[in-house]
Amino acid sequence: MSDETKSTADIHFYFDPVCPFAWMTSKWVRLVMEERDYSVEWRFISLRLLNASVDYDSHFPEGYEAGHTAGLRLLRVAAQVRKDHGPDAVATLYARLGAHIFDIERDDPSQSGATGYHGTREFLEPILAEAGLPSSLADALDDRSLDSIIQAETDGALSHTGKDVGTPIIHFEPPEGVAFFGPVISRLPSRGEAAQLWDHVVALASFPGFAELKRSLRERPQLRSFGITDADAGVEEDWHGGSRRQKK
Repeated sequence: MSDETKSTADIHFYFDPVCPFAWMTSKWVRLVMEERDYSVEWRFISLRLLNASVDYDSHFPEGYEAGHTAGLRLLRVAAQVRKDHGPDAVATLYARLGAHIFDIERDDPSQSGATGYHGTREFLEPILAEAGLPSSLADALDDRSLDSIIQAETDGALSHTGKDVGTPIIHFEPPEGVAFFGPVISRLPSRGEAAQLWDHVVALASFPGFAELKRSLRERPQLRSFGITDADAGVEEDWHGGSRRQKK
């Protein structure tokens, strides 16, 4: 599936299931899908593999390594799901994973991303059942042979954008169309705003010679796992490299 010439999708969306900004952007893209009748193929990019050479203790706040490792474990399952059940099943699985990771409030700190809980069978098996998938797929959490697939797609995503990016990456009209990191959004647009925002982003990214438009100040994403409801805006923080990174 890493060969983009085999895909007929309008959009390739590269995600890590533990990235809150990827999840917010994916919800926006699902609105765009409905407005524009686009097809989307959900592909893999691993924050843990992207940061394989990074010293987490000096570069990230506490818990990031556990969270990123949980994301890699879930991507192994997604890779096995695609092998066994096809790309549409990956779309369903990601939708259910994101809803349980980000769209519910958590009172129990032991179930946060910082503990690696999202990479456990306890977390995953009920979600597989919701998605209509067999619980045996949880075996893939520990199957490192699947990492080569995830690494290949991570490398493929970076080949379109360059390496100094994070998640998500969107490739529109592959294989020849424009690819870009983000957009990073903290609030979900309304259905009426979704397609308009899409048009602006694609127009900017498609301009020959365009490279970057960026600010590291971000609102905390409008997600219940962050304690922020749809009616509220998160506190603005300075994020570096996609995280509240301690050291550049």
